[in-house]
Formats: sequence, structure tokens, C-alpha cells
Amino acid sequence: MTAATDSPLFPRVPDSPDAVLGGLDPEQREVATALHGPVCVLAGAGTGKTRAITHRIAYGVLAGILPPASVLAVTFTNRAAGEMRGRLRQLGAAGVQARTFHSAALRQLQFFWPRAVGGELPRLLERKVQLVAEAAARCRLRLDRNELRDVTGEIEWSKVTQTVPEDYPAAVAASPREAPRDPAETSRVYALYEQLKRERSVIDFEDVLLLTVGVLQDRPDIAETVRGQYQHFVVDEYQDVSPLQQRLLELWLGGRDSLCVVGDASQTIYSFTGATPDHLLNFRVRHPEATVVKLVRDYRSTPQVVHLANGLLSQARGRAAEHRLELVSQRDPGPHPAYAEYADEPAEAEGTAQRIRALLDAGVPASGIAVLYRINAQSEVYEQALADAGVPYQLRGAERFFERPEVREAGVALRGAARAGGNDSLLDDAVDLPSQVRAVLATKGWTPEPPAGSGAARDRWESLAALVRLAGDFAAARPEASLAELVAELDERANAQHAPTVEGVTLASLHAAKGLEWDAVFLVGLTEGVMPITYAKSEEQIEEERRLLYVGVTRARRHLVLSWALARSPGSRGGRRPSRFLDGLRSGSGSGSAAARPRGGSGGIERGRGGARARGPRSPVRCRVCGRTLTDPGELKLMRCEDCPSDLDEVLYERLREWRAEQARLLGQPPYCVFTDKTLLAIAETVPGDDAALARISGVGRRKLERFGADVLALCAGEELRGEAVPKSREK
Repeated sequence: MTAATDSPLFPRVPDSPDAVLGGLDPEQREVATALHGPVCVLAGAGTGKTRAITHRIAYGVLAGILPPASVLAVTFTNRAAGEMRGRLRQLGAAGVQARTFHSAALRQLQFFWPRAVGGELPRLLERKVQLVAEAAARCRLRLDRNELRDVTGEIEWSKVTQTVPEDYPAAVAASPREAPRDPAETSRVYALYEQLKRERSVIDFEDVLLLTVGVLQDRPDIAETVRGQYQHFVVDEYQDVSPLQQRLLELWLGGRDSLCVVGDASQTIYSFTGATPDHLLNFRVRHPEATVVKLVRDYRSTPQVVHLANGLLSQARGRAAEHRLELVSQRDPGPHPAYAEYADEPAEAEGTAQRIRALLDAGVPASGIAVLYRINAQSEVYEQALADAGVPYQLRGAERFFERPEVREAGVALRGAARAGGNDSLLDDAVDLPSQVRAVLATKGWTPEPPAGSGAARDRWESLAALVRLAGDFAAARPEASLAELVAELDERANAQHAPTVEGVTLASLHAAKGLEWDAVFLVGLTEGVMPITYAKSEEQIEEERRLLYVGVTRARRHLVLSWALARSPGSRGGRRPSRFLDGLRSGSGSGSAAARPRGGSGGIERGRGGARARGPRSPVRCRVCGRTLTDPGELKLMRCEDCPSDLDEVLYERLREWRAEQARLLGQPPYCVFTDKTLLAIAETVPGDDAALARISGVGRRKLERFGADVLALCAGEELRGEAVPKSREK
């Protein structure tokens, strides 16, 4: 076994479908092997949903069931799509498309526009706020920056909910949201904004989805072309789908059911953009035959953090709360979450910086720490406090790593040095790959020690330092790798937007933190009026604020600190109150124990076909010879330990292998697409006598039972098979 095989950063590509399943828990394995029909994965925070769905795609690709070019995986951010592409590449499924809804739609629109409309696609408007400002001015409205942002947000909400300008006032009145200003005024600005776009032949990001929907609806020939390309769909973060995105997804599917959706209603935090969990919660209504898998094993957070997260949701109300998942931590115990009260905001920021300094001194890396707040305006006091404490930090939401100027320059320099090889004098004293990288990047501003303070110089150094660390990790995983191979790896990562870690404490809003995790999380500013935010009035809005705090809590792996300040500035009267969401969770904060509330849903699998009964968490699988609990995928298939005595019927095993080879030839697929070696071994050892016994063997699903069951049972009974045709389904 080579070092690369053990490296979590550069794992070896699996060489078989079974290898893809290694290390998955029972529910994740159910997701990975459920390749037919509609599948709904209800995945709690930290339960490995991305791992489950990427392994599902890779398993299907390696098993020959999902052609890579026929799969479209969609998610909501470029970062998430980049991470998915990186994972798929490592799993041997590099040909699969993983994109955001907007990216996938724009690609299709650019390709089909000349055929559907003629000419070139109108120019994409990068930022709509300037055009909104001009539309407002023509309506004789003077809007400041915050008011412009509000109107722009209302226009975006209208478009993703497919609301035209004249219908906006009625749509707002019918929705639970509160309009930030007079709906009639917003309607006029919206109408003029659309007119200005037409006059200048530009489109915005929402138009990309709207126009793609229009083309697919109006041109059946184009819709069929798209459906011929993409036949299998995976949608991540399905709780955040807007009505417009759902319509686009339905047009892509065209009535087919090869769809896997993944989501968690308890993490719905973007309703202001038109997102709704209804599509996730109604999935079984639309697809009664769907397989539903619940992931509740939390591999991210300690039991103490998970207990707090469960307690927070136990007080929730509404439909999403009825479908909440009760997480079960799989980690060793850690410290209890800490609560901290301060006299004022500067004191809270200073106290937070001191706690962070203590964590750094204890060995927690800066990149493993985050300070999360409700609104971006809260960041400034923490930037100052961390700078005063000499703690490096990075603001979440900056440009993508591989698009930073210093990273681009570094890539050019490394590529040039790789081409020059031994002829580059820079590398004369370099003895290995990391020292070669350090020598090249020293010409671009990297130094062994970071520059003092914060600002642009420190940001540039942190980017280069991230490349230096990546080179060290790459060399450790592949000791014989050359500089040219590292450059190729960087190119692959840039294409997949799979960035290395920048060393610095993360400052981010709770919304921006979605999908991320850290060893230590500081949730700051938790006072009434901030959490929940002052403009959250209705029960639905309050519950979304609770879910937002839940997202923040579940970002923490081990250390969690929740804090608030009684006053804004030093010397002010301390009249603030801690967030109502903390009541009943911290000692002495009121009644309403979390433990007294009904528990949420447990993990497990629900089969489709309308009335199928739910199945709870599986009992441990034990070896049928010695009784030891089995966890290895291969041993689970055999129902025994690898080194336990085998009662294999060798004659039957050889007959099964010959039969499998013939079926594979007739199907035009590899033999393992019929049954894997381990499954054949398990059949030859247990010699099942009926459908029920055969179905209990791992690797014999319903479809394989229908297709191959009669032949396998005949072979087990010692009968001779007639003909060579692949058996068809026995389902009437």
C-alpha cells in the first residue's frame, strides 16, 4: 500500500463499485445503491450527505448503470458545485456534470439561443442594482443604498416566484413576508427595470432561469435534446429550491423519475429569496413510489453540540419542525457549549478574541475557528478585536481562491518553473517538491513568517502560504511527484474550484456559513432584535430565525461559544436581553426543557409503493459463524468475518460465475454489474431456497431479484438452465 492510498487529501481512485461503498454507514450505503426511481434523502446537519450522494453517483458510474455524461448534479453555490466535482473526480466519476442551477441553465441557454431565438444571447448583467437605481430615479424615487438593496431583493423574489410587475402587490399581500416599502412603488420600479433591460438588450441572473424555462416549454425539440443528454438528476440542498427552479427541474426531467433529492427542512434559511421546503416535504406526495432515506448519524459534532442543536429545534413550531431529524452524534464527548454575557459589544468582541487566542495557543488552527454573526455590519468590531490580538482572519464572501490575482500569478510562475525543470536557477538549492514551491513563490511575496498586521499584504501572503501547505501535503501523499504533477493538480483543483485552506479565523454571517464547518464556532450578538432579527414578526419568520441559529450551532465540531452584549457601546444602559432561542437551553433561563418535547424523526429507510411501512435504524449485523459485529462492506455481504470458516459450495460457485459471465456478455456490461464476486460467494455459501432467502443477501436488490432470481434459485437447486436469454422481470 502506498502513501497515496492512505492520504485523505489525495485518495486513490476506487477500482470497483464495492470499493466505492467502503466506509459508508448503512443508511449512506442505501443512498449509494438506490440507483433507480425517485429517491429522497432527508439528511441532518453533519450526517455526510455530500459523501452519500457523490458515492451514489460514483457507484452508479463504476457499476455501468449511470453513464457519466448522462448525470447532472445540481446545487446552489459555486463552492458546493466545485466541492462536488472534486469529490467525484477522486471517486473516478470525473465526467459527471456538477453545476449550480444558474450555471447549468446558462450553458443550455447559450447553446440553444441561436436555434430557438436567433442571434447572440443578450449580455448578462453582473449587478442589477445600478439599473434598479436608474429605474427608481425615473419613477422620481430617491433611494439610499439600503433601500436600493431592499427593492432589488423584492425584484429577485418576484422573478423566482414567477410574479410579473403588475401582480407584485397582490403576491406580497398573499405571502407571509412583509414588504420593505410600498408595494405599488416597488411594482413601478420593477416594471421600469424590466423595460430598461429590454431597451439595452441585457438579462439578469433570474432571466437565465426564466428564459431557459421558456425555451424548454415552447420548443419540444430542444427539450428532447436536453433530455437525451441528461437522464439522471441529483439535487442537493433541495429545501432551498424556488418555484422557478422546481419548474426548470420538472422540464429537465420531462416526466421521468430518475431523480435523487437531498435536503433538510430544518436548514431552510433562504425564504427571502423565494426558497421553500414544500417541494422537499411534498416529495412523497408527488412520488408515492419513492425511496426515502433518513441520515441522522452526525459525524461532525460532539454529543454536547448535538444535544444543544436538538434542544434548539425541540422548541420549534410549524411544518418544518414536524419533520425535523433528531441527530445522534458519532463522535467522542467534548466540552460543553459555553455561554458568555458581556457589558457591551466591544467587550464581547475583545472577550471573543481572547478566547480565540487561547484556542490558538492550545493548538487549534486558525482555519478551524469561525466567528458567526447575524448581519454583516457586526463584523467590524470583531475585525478590530482580532487585529489588536494579533490573530489572522479572513472575511467570508471574498473572491474565489483560484481567481485571486496572487494565486493566478503563482500558478504562472510554478508552470514556468516546471517547464524549465533543472534549467531554472531558482531551483538550484531546492532538494524536494515543497522547497521548489517555496523557492518559486518567494519571488511572488511568500516569506517563512507572515507580515505584521492585517490588510492586503497579509491577505496575499495567506493565499501563497495556502499553496505552500498544499505542496507539502501533495509531496507527503506522493513522495515521487514532480513540480509538473503538482501544477497539473492545481489546474484540476482550479477547474473544480477545490481550493486549499487559507490559514485565518473566518468571520462570516450565519447565512454565508451554511455548508461549512469548523472545530470552534463563536456565535456572537445573540440578543433580541438581532437573533431573531427585529423585522421578523410572523411565526414563520421567527421560526426561520431559529433555523438560522440551528445552522450556526451545527457548524461546530467541538468547541461552541454563544455570547451576547447587554449594551451597544461602553457606558450605555444595558437594556438588551439574550435571545429567546436560548431559553430552556442554558442554566437558569426558564422552563420548557428540551427533553420534554416530542422527539423528531429517526434515521432509516422507507420504501416506496405508496403504503410501504417505514423501517427504523438497522440492528447491528453479526457474523453468522462467530457472532462478531460486522462493519466491513465485504464482510457484510458474506454475513461472516473474512477469516471465519467458509461452507462454500465450490461447484455452485463456479456454476454461478459461468452463468454471470454469460449474462454480462448478453447485457454488454462488466460481470460485476450482474452480481459482484462477494455477492456470488454469499449465495454459494448460504444456498438460498426461495425469494425471501435470496433477497436477504446483500447485493440482491428488488430489481436484481426480479431479473435474475429465477435463474439463481434454479442453480442453487441444482437444476439445469435452458436457453441463453437474459431473464426478464417476473413482475406482472
